[in-house]
Amino acid sequence: MFQVSRRVNVTERQWLISLVLSRSFMTLIFMTYAASLPTLTREWSMTATQAGFVQTAFSAGFAISLFTVSWFSDHIGPRRMFLWSCWLGAAAALAFAMFARSYEQALWLYGIAGLTQGGSYTPAIMLVAQQLPPERRGAGVGWVLAGMSAGYVGSISLTQGMISAFDYETAFAVCAIGTVVGALFGTVAACRPDHQVSAMSATVTSAGLIKDRRSLLLTVGYMGHCWELFGMWAWAPTFLIASLGNRFALGAIGLGIAIAIALHLSAFFASFSLGRASDRYGRRAVLISVAFVGALCSFGFGWSGELPSVWLLAFAAVYGFAALGDSSVLSTAMSEAVPAAFLGRALAVRSILGIGIGAAAPAAFGAVLDLSVPGSGWAWAFSLMGIGGLVATVCAGLLPSEELTETSQTRR
Repeated sequence: MFQVSRRVNVTERQWLISLVLSRSFMTLIFMTYAASLPTLTREWSMTATQAGFVQTAFSAGFAISLFTVSWFSDHIGPRRMFLWSCWLGAAAALAFAMFARSYEQALWLYGIAGLTQGGSYTPAIMLVAQQLPPERRGAGVGWVLAGMSAGYVGSISLTQGMISAFDYETAFAVCAIGTVVGALFGTVAACRPDHQVSAMSATVTSAGLIKDRRSLLLTVGYMGHCWELFGMWAWAPTFLIASLGNRFALGAIGLGIAIAIALHLSAFFASFSLGRASDRYGRRAVLISVAFVGALCSFGFGWSGELPSVWLLAFAAVYGFAALGDSSVLSTAMSEAVPAAFLGRALAVRSILGIGIGAAAPAAFGAVLDLSVPGSGWAWAFSLMGIGGLVATVCAGLLPSEELTETSQTRR
């Protein structure tokens, strides 16, 4: 399943499997809160705006950690940052599971959990960029993101199952324990790569990211991508539960599994398949197609609540595929658009801007729900997310038409 190329040797394949499994288990905490929202809004007496702020706190912490860890990875190496962050992330997830019992507690504890999670994301992309050549890099990054999507499926499924059988406290605990397993796989993955610290380049500065057309467009496109994705991730499960909860034949557990499969198993296939497609057909062509489809889904999803269950879940699957599908391609393209010595700093700038604006999306979504006329809130809130998809589409269309991998090899 984890084949990236026939030329991949066994040692490299084992390393990639460990890296992918690490990301899968570490991300079990990512969707726990979103999948628990129907229960938590009742148990903690939260408004939709407050519920969105908790998710925003996590995303804001995630953005800060992405920026910090990516920046320092250029100086002390991505391997070390990846390893430290895995264990800090597991500790923070356990703290959230044990002590989050109200809106105020969750706001801080989930924010801290997000603050530790980013360190095992961009360093993983940098490790793939170090280990794999350009013709396999898109697929490699795609597998890492596919592992994250598998974790999201597990997060929603486990959370829904544990809440139905026990309570939300048990759901939090089970998902948090999973991050400890992820840290163990991360330790294995961190053992193989040599400790590589990129040398500082006197000709490269932070301003170079803004001046370079490709890196600028990729950064702005990533901002639009994150706005759409983070808002959809936080609220799509709640929308589907609200739309299908009273008419889904398989009950609450079956609905939770169906939602997880629709939103995140589709994203799992999107990550590796579109990463591989970008290796063959080019980053720009794939980015334009996927971003445009994602925008169309955002503008239509909120109006679809009355569709039959099968059709609504199918729509959600297409939405999940398109909304995350350009993520691996954007990351691969950025790794090829800047010199290797500047990659950590480029990803840091991209992360603080992209995840930063994405962090505001769940709260903005919730505010639209609170302010809208009953019956139309979902449609307007998802449409607001669609603006990000349009921005990503335009930025992809403005990218230079030449193949990024060819240009990047010349620059290296």
